[in-house]
Amino acid sequence: MIAPDEPFVAIGDIHGRADLLTQLLAALPDYQIVCVGDYIDRGEQSAQVLRVLNARPDIVCLSGNHEEMLLDFLANPTGSAARWLRFGGLDTLASFGVACTSKIHSDQELVTFCAALKSEMGPDVIEWIGNLPTCWQSGNVAVVHAGADPAISIAKQTTESLHWGHRDFAKVRRDDGLWILHGHTIVAEPCISGARIAIDTGAYATGCLTAAVVTPGKVEFVSVGN
Repeated sequence: MIAPDEPFVAIGDIHGRADLLTQLLAALPDYQIVCVGDYIDRGEQSAQVLRVLNARPDIVCLSGNHEEMLLDFLANPTGSAARWLRFGGLDTLASFGVACTSKIHSDQELVTFCAALKSEMGPDVIEWIGNLPTCWQSGNVAVVHAGADPAISIAKQTTESLHWGHRDFAKVRRDDGLWILHGHTIVAEPCISGARIAIDTGAYATGCLTAAVVTPGKVEFVSVGN
């Protein structure tokens, strides 16, 4: 049976939909809120999402693979830029007022874009993103971004498994009684399967943002948008 220490709410991948985030926050019960990561990219309001969440220290924010790619770009724009831009980074740059097209850019242009993005984001937001945890747990429920290796404890998971998923996550049920609540993989409807709770309903593409309300013995879903 699912048994958190206290009731809580987990919000799925936001991906630049500050409008949906605002609607969902207003619709949720007064429980601890945990966000599963991927606040940026693909949607048009990545900057707004980061500012909303950074101003809410009461909300637990986990990191996702898109935050990882952003940090890689900020650390080494010429080495990681192509990958991040291809997976939604252009939208994040635009949300911060940094104009960048999808064409191939020179290393110098990428360095310039990086400097401009750092300036617009500011050191506080960048540091906040860099310090986001990869997992949060209450009772026998662990909230992560993408998944976990079912063969090892949640404390021993790699960042790669938590951010990008694990090949056995959806196929092998854990034997330690732990429930894993996650986003990352888009589902048509939020669902529960084999002690896995999936809540990424593809906000940037579908216009639907979902949260799971987790109480002892029960999971209910709340969605806003389409």
